[in-house]
This record gives sequence, C-alpha cells and structure tokens, in this order.
Amino acid sequence: MTFHALLVSKDEKATAVLTPLLNRCGVDVAVCGYPEASCRLTEEQFDTVIVDFDDPHRASLVLQGASPAAPGITAVIVALLSDKTKVRSVFGAGANFILYKPISDEQAEASLRAATALIKRERRRSFRVPVQVPIQLQIKNGPPVEGILLDLSEDGMDVLAAQALCPGATIGAQFNLLDSDAEIQVSGEIAWASPNGQAGVRFVDLSEHLRDTLKTWVMANSPETPPPDPEPVSHCMLTDLSLGGCYVETESPFPERSVITLCLKAEDMEVQAEGLVRVMHPGFGMGVEFAARTTDERAQVARFIGFLTSRPGTYPALLITPRTLAAGDDYNQPEALPAEELEDSLLELLRSHESLNQEEFLQKLRQQRSSEEVASS
Repeated sequence: MTFHALLVSKDEKATAVLTPLLNRCGVDVAVCGYPEASCRLTEEQFDTVIVDFDDPHRASLVLQGASPAAPGITAVIVALLSDKTKVRSVFGAGANFILYKPISDEQAEASLRAATALIKRERRRSFRVPVQVPIQLQIKNGPPVEGILLDLSEDGMDVLAAQALCPGATIGAQFNLLDSDAEIQVSGEIAWASPNGQAGVRFVDLSEHLRDTLKTWVMANSPETPPPDPEPVSHCMLTDLSLGGCYVETESPFPERSVITLCLKAEDMEVQAEGLVRVMHPGFGMGVEFAARTTDERAQVARFIGFLTSRPGTYPALLITPRTLAAGDDYNQPEALPAEELEDSLLELLRSHESLNQEEFLQKLRQQRSSEEVASS
C-alpha cells in the first residue's frame, strides 16, 4: 500500500535528503511551495504533511489548512526547524514531529521511523468495512438512541443515529456482527458528527479480546487488504521508571498526546502497558504516563519495578508500538489512587514539562535519579 506526503519547502538540500528516505518507506512525495500547499490540501488527501518553518507565519497557515480532508482521516504533521528554541511554539502550531535543519540522513531516518509507524496506524484506524446492521447507542446521561451501523474497523465505526450526536460525547453501543450471534458491547467517544445524525466513533477502553475479535472480523470481511500493522520501535532504552510513568531515550520518539503500547521484558518477566506520551524531545526521547486505570494494571507495573530492583544491573528490553496519534480529552481517567501512590515525582515532572525546555527537563530528571540512588543506598 502506498502512502502520500506533501513536502512544503524551498530547501533543495532538505528535499534531496527526505524524498528518497520517504520513498524507501513506501511514501510518495509531492513537493511544493507555501502558496500551492494551501490549495493542494483542500483538494487532495495526504497521509503526512511536512512543512518547513523557515517562514513561521506561512508555515503556520499551511498547518491550519492541514485539517482532515475527510472525517476520521488524520495527517501526521512533520516540521522542519532551524531554531531549536522555537520547539514549543512549533508543537503549538500543530506539528507532531520535528526534524532539525540541516537534516542528516541518520536523523531523518530515525524520526521518520516513528512517523511512518504512525502513518500506517492512522491509515489502519481509518480503514472501514461497510456494513449495515441495527445498533443501539447509549448517550452518557441520556436515553437510548436507535441507529444503523454503517461501517466498522478495529478502532472505531461510523453510525447513522436517529438524532444528531455531539462531538466529544461519551457513548456506549451494542450491535451484532454479520454472520455472528455474539453481541458486541463497546464504549466510545464521538470523534465527529453531522447534523443529519451521521457520526464517527472512536473506541475507548477495548479489551484485548474484543480488539482481537474486531480485528479478525475486519480481516475476514474486508473487500481489500487492510493496511499493515506498524512495526514496533526497538531502538530505545528505558532510563527512568515509576508506578506512574517512564522516560525512554530513543532517536524515534512519538508525539505528545499520542497513545502507545510498551512491552517491557527482563529475563522471564514481561509486562505490557498502555501509555500517553506527555513530553517528546525530538531525536532524543520521550516521557510516558502509564494509563494504569485499574488497581490490577498498576500492580503489574509495581511487580516489574520490584523485579528490576531485586536484580541490580538488569536492563529491560523495550518495544514500543503506536496506538493512535492523539488521545481524546477524557483519556487516562484512573480510579482514585491511594495516598502513597500520589507521591510520584517522575509523574509530576512529566505533567509539568511545558514550563521547561529540554535541557531543564533532563536536568530535573537527573536530579531525581541522583536523589533516588542516595535514598536506596
């Protein structure tokens, strides 16, 4: 399957580096300047938009036009940046990834590894199998609403409801899959909605069993082959770990607000944890807050920490796979935590990162490590 990128830059050196790299990742590249980009984004659909911030004002205008061309379709945004002090403002303009100029092959390949994984994941999330079956929707704090399920994927669905739905609303849904007597019950968030009652729903809190059920059904009933699952990022090292989160050094960090799955292995112990990227340092690393919505999920992380503590010098292997580009506003709503679990200095640092530049953040991280080493000795 071919993916499509729009590269907005007048920098011939950057274009010469990025074009062949993207081609090797299965991404076709169209190159243009700022004025043409705005027109193309209204007429064509791109999986990723790469914008040069040599002209910050015009680049920001391009990103404003990079909103989805169709409901449920989200482009991955990559910014090219010369001034590292402008990182926070470029993220604020809508960028998911940043490549520092002048761009080297090594830097670009590492960053595009994570970007390509997310491109594949977003295309897979938007892949839908047409189906028309009755569905019952339960709006939070509202009466049941009848509707028709229009299409389905492993991560979401499109529905036509008997009344207009509200974007951002939390819903429950029940329906039966074709050729199956099993009733499917899911929770979701309204990602977009039209006045006629049509809406896109993003599933939340799917169990692994239900996710596998939907994935199997989609594969069996799709008229074409769904996009491939992204390969996990393995070029990473866990440097800090607490009950609430972790910091991972990697040249291929994922964007802030993206949802990822971490697989941690040490000797014969393995833990899978879902997390939200709280802070991303381009080309260096990322801080991840564990979802850990339940006591059992937190207990798994606690056992893994205890396992590592009992074996000094053990460094866990780590694989990271993207789940979604941007979490909903209601993501990561945990149960009430015991008082002793609220004192998590790493988690507090992750949640307060916006007031710190990269060096300030890493300095505080090193200070935390030093104080913990003293306390444990």
